[in-house]
Amino acid sequence: MNIKSLLLGSAAALLAVSGARAADAVVVAEPEPAEYVKICDVYGAGYFYIPGTETCLRIGGYVRYDISGGDIGSFDGARSADHMDVDSNDTWRKRARFTLKTWTGQETELGTLKTFTETRFNFSNHGADTSPYINEAGSEAVSLNFAWIQLGGLRVGKDESAFNTFIGYAGNVIQDTLVPYGGFDTNVIQYYFDAGNGFSAVVSLEEGYGFHTIDSYVPHVVGGVKWTQGWGAITGVVSYDSNYEEVATKVRLDVNATAELSLFIMGGYGTDDNLTDGTLNFPAGGRGFYKQWGGNWALWGGATYKVNEKTSLNAQVSYDEDKNLGVAANIAYDIVPGLTVTAEVDYVNAGDSNWTGIPAGNDDAIGGILRFQRSF
Repeated sequence: MNIKSLLLGSAAALLAVSGARAADAVVVAEPEPAEYVKICDVYGAGYFYIPGTETCLRIGGYVRYDISGGDIGSFDGARSADHMDVDSNDTWRKRARFTLKTWTGQETELGTLKTFTETRFNFSNHGADTSPYINEAGSEAVSLNFAWIQLGGLRVGKDESAFNTFIGYAGNVIQDTLVPYGGFDTNVIQYYFDAGNGFSAVVSLEEGYGFHTIDSYVPHVVGGVKWTQGWGAITGVVSYDSNYEEVATKVRLDVNATAELSLFIMGGYGTDDNLTDGTLNFPAGGRGFYKQWGGNWALWGGATYKVNEKTSLNAQVSYDEDKNLGVAANIAYDIVPGLTVTAEVDYVNAGDSNWTGIPAGNDDAIGGILRFQRSF
């Protein structure tokens, strides 16, 4: 056997062995393609598609820390600390809050399907002796402030009353209820109409809350219309309190005076013939779910002035027929995007009947609040 034959035989043997081993080789599977979260810009910034669905989701909220002091107390209406021991402040009041919000949106053959939720967690330094809603550690009950579903113009679920949400609240101050302008929390069945030319309307069937909850199968009812243009807006709402069979209405004018200055004025009027009847849910003291101001009429006015991109000045003055006067003013400063510090001073002169219905005798009260808020 010559060398050439030996080399050819060796090569053939190696090929045979290699082929046998190749048949037994482990085959590595191709990796599955990663499914990255996709941005959804249909409903605005911050939305993304829930993987495997056509639903867009946004998660947000804020962390807030409030430091308050003075005699206005719990900052929930035109009242004087002289008449409410739980509101008498001998030290600072502080509250930390974490709020979680979610939004969803999806296009369907019946219109846009949306949801919104807002849940609040609070911790306060004034203990259980001041409120049944605060435990010994200072933690307050978790509150579900919003949880509604909307398909097209139809909305159902937990919301705030359209008597406030549709017309707008009462300015960009923290304490906008020094003279209150209506109840908030309620379950609703609402229908919104938007003509697309600046005209919009709402009809809302509402349940109320607490003592204001409906006491029959007849709901509270709110209706409203709005006309919005570049110069501002005109809005009107009317409500029917089914418990007391009383009517309240508010009309609001918003004006964009300049690029920096916006103004508003809002007037309210309500009947109260049955709101002193103590045979129903409770002695209303002339105030129901919607007409929560003193007397038949009330006025609110305010302004916002943007000093620059980071700083704004806000003010509000409110007054009702019972001579309750509220004044609030603040300065809000964006330290960095998403972090705002607001310093506010509030003044109340309680007239013939304050927010709680207790005669106040023209008492003065003043307080202030410093708020740090990180929104995301």
